Amino acid sequence: MNLFLKSQKLKPSPSPSPHSPLHLASLLQGPLSTSHLLQIHAQIFLLGAHHNNLIATRLINHYPSPHISFRILRSLPKPNLFPFNSLLSLFAQQGLFSNALSLFQSLKQIPLSPNGFTFSFLVKSCGDSVHANQIHTHVVKTGFLSDPFVGNGLVALYAKGVKDLGSARKVFDEMPDKSVCCWTSLVAGYAQSGYAEEALQVFVMMVEGNLRPEDATLVSVLSACSRLDMSESGKWVLILSRVDDNVVGLDSAKTVLVYLYGKWGKVEKSREMFDGISESGKRSVLPWNAVIGAYVQNGCPLDCLSVFRLMVGDPTRKPNHITLVSVLSACAQVGDLELGRWVHEYLKSKGSRCVIKSNRILATALIDMYSKCGSLVNAKEVFDQMVSKDIVSFNAMIMSLAVNSEGEEALRLFSKVQDFGLQPNAGTFLGALCACSHSGFSKKGHQIFKDMTSVFSISPKLEHYACYIDLLARAGLVEEALEVVTSMPFEPNSIVWGALLGGCLLHSRLDLAEYVSDKLVQSDPDNTGGYVMLANAFASDHRWGNVSSLRRFMREKGVTKKPGCSWISINGVVHEFLQLTYYDTFLLKVTKEC
Repeated sequence: MNLFLKSQKLKPSPSPSPHSPLHLASLLQGPLSTSHLLQIHAQIFLLGAHHNNLIATRLINHYPSPHISFRILRSLPKPNLFPFNSLLSLFAQQGLFSNALSLFQSLKQIPLSPNGFTFSFLVKSCGDSVHANQIHTHVVKTGFLSDPFVGNGLVALYAKGVKDLGSARKVFDEMPDKSVCCWTSLVAGYAQSGYAEEALQVFVMMVEGNLRPEDATLVSVLSACSRLDMSESGKWVLILSRVDDNVVGLDSAKTVLVYLYGKWGKVEKSREMFDGISESGKRSVLPWNAVIGAYVQNGCPLDCLSVFRLMVGDPTRKPNHITLVSVLSACAQVGDLELGRWVHEYLKSKGSRCVIKSNRILATALIDMYSKCGSLVNAKEVFDQMVSKDIVSFNAMIMSLAVNSEGEEALRLFSKVQDFGLQPNAGTFLGALCACSHSGFSKKGHQIFKDMTSVFSISPKLEHYACYIDLLARAGLVEEALEVVTSMPFEPNSIVWGALLGGCLLHSRLDLAEYVSDKLVQSDPDNTGGYVMLANAFASDHRWGNVSSLRRFMREKGVTKKPGCSWISINGVVHEFLQLTYYDTFLLKVTKEC
């Protein structure tokens, strides 16, 4: 008998009837193709099961059409809150706030009481301050401000949606329990509205409250840091340096310090902060991006590439497009074509489909890298494959052609900019002028410089004047170039005087070269280029007395020629070489013998 009872207990419970609401509802679980969904819906309708709230809720969740979903809701004789919330969610996803508000107001007629999900979906669909305040009032009256989802939704709506940061902070301060997501919304709101210091203040409060910021929080904080000036950066370095070592958000604070020290130009301190981040903290891509970016911004490309190799040496660490843009910039600086190509292949194999064609920032970085590494063919390929080209990508390609002595092609591309519905900007004209300068198109360059202001109303900057002066000087129009120097609305810098000096020496105008050289020295006393160029000109003219006087003057002023520097990639590692003097070579020999 006992055995019989046990066997009865082991028998599975009878499966629901194929026509029961529970069975029909189970058919609507998981993803469904459109044809399968329509078949199930037809069966539900024939059996009269469309009046069931659970079935209606699941049908609404499957249909992307608000019209069909609304008809499903209206077919319910006694709807409960679940199908209402599902339809509100659909309206929110599609940005149909007026529909969502009408649906919310119809709850009073049934009557049904909203819950936290109702308000969360309603808040998510809202996009204007007037209705945001109305929803806020409803939330307070019904006592749902303490609901973390509703409170966070309101903070996000006020901070990021309607940019009412005062109301966002009021809701935030009134919330009894604040999730990390809520802190992140407030930080993001301040950062997006340009209130960098307020964003950092909230971040510090968060860390000191022993909360662990998410990557999304740090992205907004780093965005805020990019707006700080140097004095403000120094202030926040001091504040963040005082964060307690025992808080769970210490790695986040150190990541921000990595960025700020890099911005401040203190790359050693930046690296020190990076090295102090825990291994778990380095699982995020953000500290890696911060230190790699710091090295690139401060002219340390080899250190940047060294850190990048350390990063990709661990297969669990995945660089993102920000990492790779910085690395491509470093490759361009040292001419590391091999690593640049590796990055390109990495993007093709590991990135999302067509990432290079669609990501204009990455594509432009690749164009710049290939151009500076001398592979113009690859630069053209990347440019041609871009699905959507902006003016920045055009500028990069025009400059690439210009510096690689493809002046005619650069100007052809320059002439096509407006055919793509784009307006040339200051960068576009700089590339065009550079193309004319490098290819000797003095008349064309003169016309482009003139059109810049008369046709396109773009005021030339100092770099445009420098390029135009270089163009004239190379063409032998030295007096005209000097006239532009003296009449332009900028103080000439060493680049301007250097370009003019180069033209003087190229066309043997030593009478003007001495005057221009003096101006070059005055504008940049530590720049040895002008001294060396003038000394070589004197020597070629056999004016040895002038050469001796110039070298004596350099010794008296303590000016020494900086050694030449070059890079070479051997087995995937870039090595830096400095030009040695005879004395340096002698010292190396003595050191080896000792």
